[in-house]
Amino acid sequence: MKKLFYVFAVFTLSINFVLGQNAPEDKKWEEQFKSIPDPVNLRAYMERLTARPHHLGSAYDKDNAEWILAQFKAWGLDAEIEKFEVLFPSPKERLVEMIEPVQFTAKLKEPKVAEDPTSSQFDEQLPTYNAYSADGDVTGELVFVNYGIPADYDYLERRGISVKGKIVIAKYGGSWRGIKPKVAAEHGAIGCLIYSDPQGDGYFQGDEYPGGPWRTADGVQRGSVMDMPLYPGDPLTPGVGATKNAKRLKREDVEVFTKIPVLPLSHADAQPLLAALAGPVAPHKWSGNLPMTYHLGPGPTKVRLKVAANWEMKTIYNVIAKIPGSEFPDEWIIRGNHHDAWVNGAADPISGLVALMEEARGLSELLKQGWKPKRTLIYCAWDAEEQGLIGSTEWVETHAAELKQKAALYINTDASLRGYIDFGGSHTLEKFINAVAKDIEDPETGLTVWKRRQLLEIAEAQGAKQLGELRQKPELKIAALGSGSDYTAFLDHLGIASLNLGYFGEGGYGVYHSIYDSFHWYTNFGDPDFIYCKALAQTAGLAVMRFATADILPYDFTNFSSTISTYVDELKKLATDMREKISETNQQIEDGVFAAIADPKDYALAAPKREIVPPFFNFAPLENAVDALQRSANDYTEKLTAFRESGQAIPVDLNKKLLQNERKLTHEEGLPDRQWFKHHIYAPGFYTGYGVKTLPRVREAIEQKKWDTVDQQIEKTAAVINGFSDYIGSISQELEKGQE
Repeated sequence: MKKLFYVFAVFTLSINFVLGQNAPEDKKWEEQFKSIPDPVNLRAYMERLTARPHHLGSAYDKDNAEWILAQFKAWGLDAEIEKFEVLFPSPKERLVEMIEPVQFTAKLKEPKVAEDPTSSQFDEQLPTYNAYSADGDVTGELVFVNYGIPADYDYLERRGISVKGKIVIAKYGGSWRGIKPKVAAEHGAIGCLIYSDPQGDGYFQGDEYPGGPWRTADGVQRGSVMDMPLYPGDPLTPGVGATKNAKRLKREDVEVFTKIPVLPLSHADAQPLLAALAGPVAPHKWSGNLPMTYHLGPGPTKVRLKVAANWEMKTIYNVIAKIPGSEFPDEWIIRGNHHDAWVNGAADPISGLVALMEEARGLSELLKQGWKPKRTLIYCAWDAEEQGLIGSTEWVETHAAELKQKAALYINTDASLRGYIDFGGSHTLEKFINAVAKDIEDPETGLTVWKRRQLLEIAEAQGAKQLGELRQKPELKIAALGSGSDYTAFLDHLGIASLNLGYFGEGGYGVYHSIYDSFHWYTNFGDPDFIYCKALAQTAGLAVMRFATADILPYDFTNFSSTISTYVDELKKLATDMREKISETNQQIEDGVFAAIADPKDYALAAPKREIVPPFFNFAPLENAVDALQRSANDYTEKLTAFRESGQAIPVDLNKKLLQNERKLTHEEGLPDRQWFKHHIYAPGFYTGYGVKTLPRVREAIEQKKWDTVDQQIEKTAAVINGFSDYIGSISQELEKGQE
């Protein structure tokens, strides 16, 4: 019993020790910092930055970068613009027309809104399109494919419906947009349309803009369809920075472009096409909220789709500001948000960028008053995020060798609105960011932002077990990161511990990637008083300060180890569920439960194909690796607590070793079929795009039914986890020696 009590006491004390609870002087500086961010400034920054469209390659994009640079310099920061040369296709020709059974030509244009002054800047706006679509002019029958994910095509196949030689139309949602043309092409489609159904972000959710925050009938979601699960960044320079003299691929050798032409549509343009479809009625769960019956097709709707782009090289502008560390200048904390947008981009990304700017101003004020960060701070305003995380990726690839040696943490923000704190990242930072959130006041309730989030999760809890856990656990779980913003190159490629922060959840956001994501929209519906932009500046700034001044870098490995254990349990359940489902289906086929279709026009559901039942996989290497990881994590916590109590001087290279910990979760060979992604705990899914796949080698081998590779992927993943455990163990030994 005494031993158990000792372990519990050590664990409790270690929470404070590991998180590096600051000295009274540090707390004083933190309180001073939190008082600085000013909603008046945040509003002024946004009004200036969103005054004109500022997409990659536009005049105002460059102008904004130069203005941000000037602000950094005016605040006394050492800042510069770092340029890269990247490939950017802009629209030259776009056409969607129905030629049968009636004539209809899509507008492919968002009209101005009288109340919104920037919505009429047509000469400067990028038209509605999907960047990195293949050029093409195709005509074919239309097929409705729901969200256009692999499971949807499985269903169509069972209905006897093929998309080969057809044009597909898919709803936005269900996966990242670039997955839709990718999967369509794999099934033989010749073109792809993606539309915004009002069910997702239109009138079904609430009042349309300008009366409310939701997407209008003519609103269109622009966006890149580059195959980023292969690699993000400039498509011509995978793995290396897109500097002026970089070696570049030929366009015909690039793998991340779509294989078929693709365009986005408003639901006003999509409705006539869908309404003319015949064939089987779509399943209830496929139907959206347009006032009609949804049919699958094919035909009689016949569509012509034409896409042609200007494929040009453009200069992009990353703004980089540095605050040198006073004691450990070669240990870096990096803070980033992008400045480019598809159009005016008030929410995405300027709401996050103005928080970053006010945060940087706040730290510059502290510097003038005598505050000194021990570690170097690097503030980054990235360009060309929207087209494929290009600015951040090229910077990371250019500085990879130095970042691998020096980067301790990357903190990312992007869009942010009124609402609840939303955090994701490396689980070695879970305790750390929870502690930060407990010291930030929610501007509307007076609670901490942590408590407000906890109450939301309690209200949404499923069952007594989850409810009890939420009430008792000292930390909220943070989400694992896949892709979709500028943390990707830091975390997934180099293995730099990362966080992604924002506020969301109060009110709607139906203007994503449209001309209506504007200053007028944001000041009416997003965060009208800029109080959550202020909270974001306080949150990220406090995290930066604590990492910058900690005597020992505040990573924790106990929550990480328990999270990995959960992931392994999920994999075992996934394998069991798939084995049982396939076995059950095969038995039903033998029993004649399904009736095969003789006539492809028959509306009955066809029998699924008989499949090989997966074997029982050997999860023992992963289970053993998790056990070793848990022992290593607990041992580190105990050794760190004892070391701090000993009062000994911190070993000279301790923090340099600690900041390498996330690198040990990567492997140079990368993931199967996509070497650029090297992290073995987190990765964007090959068929989800943004959505994360944890323990991706194993999870995707099971999901993609590559049964003969699963055990091999288990062993490779276990080897990475064991290497991580050994590395943490070596740090623990160093702490133990320091007490002698």
